[in-house]
Amino acid sequence: MDISGMTWLNPPTKVATEGETLVVTTGPESDFWRSTFYGFVHDNGHALLAAAPEEFTVEVWFDADYSAQYDQAGLMIHADAAHWVKGGIEYVNGTPHVAVVITNGQSDWSQMALGALTGPFGLRMTRAGDAVWVHYATKPGGDWTLVRLGYLQTGLAYGAGPMACSPSRKEGGLVVRFDGFHLGPPVSRKPY
Repeated sequence: MDISGMTWLNPPTKVATEGETLVVTTGPESDFWRSTFYGFVHDNGHALLAAAPEEFTVEVWFDADYSAQYDQAGLMIHADAAHWVKGGIEYVNGTPHVAVVITNGQSDWSQMALGALTGPFGLRMTRAGDAVWVHYATKPGGDWTLVRLGYLQTGLAYGAGPMACSPSRKEGGLVVRFDGFHLGPPVSRKPY
């Protein structure tokens, strides 16, 4: 994975490359969240961002040994602390979920239990106009499934790239392996 020209939003504890694979180790109690329900703001998760055009699709494949509550990895689209999207796998109550948080001043959260993961997981986010849609795939070459369509503020400069957090780990240490990162024109202007 070529990370030249990309910038860390909160560098993780450790970053390494193994061939084309980016290996990230999260820091302790790292997360992204803004206010809703919980009343706190967390903005210390890890995201490696490339400048994104006004409309785009970003995609990555990743794998991790999820074991602590809310361990998470996937993708982020980020303009500032109040305007962003994160999505991917989130480990909730002992089960991997595909989860998406969209933040426009306040965060929301959607999740869907997946059951056991047997290998790399793919996530794709597309931004077009005032919308962002999120698809996932459970095997390379498989079908992409729409999991979320939401609003994202227009008129802001966004970056996009891999994301990882470990909100419940007191010492950090979720190791995530990212492959197949791609940022380019929208694959479609329709989410379905």
